[in-house]
Amino acid sequence: MLRQDGERIGLRPNFSILDSDDVLGILRDAGGCSDNALARRWQWTISGWKNQGLDGDGAERAAADEDERVAARIMRRYEERLAAFQAVDFDDLIGLPLALLQRDEAARMAWRGRFRHVLVDEVQDTNAVQYELLKALVGPDGCFTAVGDDDQSIYGWRGATIDNLRRLPQDYPTLKLIALEQNYRSTGHILRAANAVIANNPKIFEKQLWSEFGDGEPVRVIECDGEEHEADRAVAHIQALRAQGGEVAWGDFAILYRANHLARAFEQKLRAAQIPYRVSGGQSYFERAEIKDLCAWLRLLVNPDDDPAFLRAVTTPKRGIGHQTLATLGEFAAKARTSLFEALFSPSLAALLRGKAIDALHQFGREVDELAQRARHTQGGGPARALLMQWLQDIDYEQHLHDGEDSEKLAAARWANVLDFVDWIARRCDGEDGQTTSVLEVAQTISVIISLAERGDEADVITLSTLHAAKGLEWPHVMLAGVNEGLLPFRSGDEEMTAERLQEERRLMYVGITRARRTLVVSTLRRRKRGRETVPGVKSRFIAEMKLDEVRARQDPRERLRLLRAELAAREPVAPAG
Repeated sequence: MLRQDGERIGLRPNFSILDSDDVLGILRDAGGCSDNALARRWQWTISGWKNQGLDGDGAERAAADEDERVAARIMRRYEERLAAFQAVDFDDLIGLPLALLQRDEAARMAWRGRFRHVLVDEVQDTNAVQYELLKALVGPDGCFTAVGDDDQSIYGWRGATIDNLRRLPQDYPTLKLIALEQNYRSTGHILRAANAVIANNPKIFEKQLWSEFGDGEPVRVIECDGEEHEADRAVAHIQALRAQGGEVAWGDFAILYRANHLARAFEQKLRAAQIPYRVSGGQSYFERAEIKDLCAWLRLLVNPDDDPAFLRAVTTPKRGIGHQTLATLGEFAAKARTSLFEALFSPSLAALLRGKAIDALHQFGREVDELAQRARHTQGGGPARALLMQWLQDIDYEQHLHDGEDSEKLAAARWANVLDFVDWIARRCDGEDGQTTSVLEVAQTISVIISLAERGDEADVITLSTLHAAKGLEWPHVMLAGVNEGLLPFRSGDEEMTAERLQEERRLMYVGITRARRTLVVSTLRRRKRGRETVPGVKSRFIAEMKLDEVRARQDPRERLRLLRAELAAREPVAPAG
């Protein structure tokens, strides 16, 4: 919508889309700080305001304290920079189309006429601006289908509001409600536990899940002495199920938890047992800031018109090119309808920028051109490695990493990642069958190479994941780990547990339970780590809410004996998998 009609609201067609790290850099500059944690707080606060439909002025009026008033002032400066750079962030990709439809009747009617039907999935996860965009797109008599589940609204912390589900029948009185209660994933025992937990929350739309798969295995609750014991039990449980025979793959298992730090013990034990795994929702190698810095330079070698890559490369490392210089360059490029890189070579730019500012831009342009020329003619792993190391030395990138970190250890770790990346490119320049490849040719395919390197959907590995990242996924065998008060439901320090927070945490438990298809193990800790302390573990209230004792009372005694034997066997030491 913005590429086609963005000019109606002052946006040129080849605007840049900034990712999270690009935004962070601009906010640090706008706030005149080098504190990433502070800039990240500004970023979350500004994103929250944008999701409510507020601009900088509206945010300042809504600010509740001095910290928020500072963030609102930063937001205004940030908006000025985005306009000057002709750039948008991810939140703008919702907010600006809404502004287009609200302000421009011709565009609004054209876009409404373009779609006969609109489907909105996961409507319970929409924020206020997304809901208004739906209304603007479909009009008062809109023909649309909204698919949602009020029991799976778990993203309130990032602006989603369950009120959008509540508003739908009010805003569209002729809305027809179709309840989808048959579950095609889980067995009866799992669904009854899920229904029992979520019954404690107030309902917008009543439903009761059921399945044709039969009762299946009862849900098991295990108590562990601590995090390491819990991880040992998980490994033993997985190996025991695989030892029973049948087609049980590593990829059939998932271990889910409320917070990322709970993955550490499981990773250690799985590695010790030589069991393959992946951590879902963790930071990818290619998402590290230092790797994205180098990829921005390589993208610019291939496509000088890549404005987001230009903005990242020209400021990494810093070379005396400030936001005012870039704002002037952005305005000049917008008027000339050209890219930022092409604009810096224009003779007319000298009328707007002088002295050190234009000298620094020209120096950067020469560095990119020279590197592109050398990359085009440098083939093979050895020469490629030498070229890249010389370039990193020329721009003093190692010192840039040390300047940006308080810890020498962290800076050294980031530099080690850079050296790994150089080796990664060099190996690809060696090619196959003795056919060497140039650095530029590798750069041309770097997006595809990174995409392939990150693919793992087909891999036969155990998944470790937060509950939030697991939403929408499913596995035959699931373990919910760390189901304790303070972890699930999560509570930080002396923070008050409001009714709304507790309801969202209960929905998160419901989501975790319903990821399981055949077996579900719920694990709780007798002792757990809290910071550097070890504190008594209190079983989560959600375990009692599952009403598993009622299921056990109805269970066949022979079945209970079989499960008890299986549990005792799982506690025995199991030899590592080969």
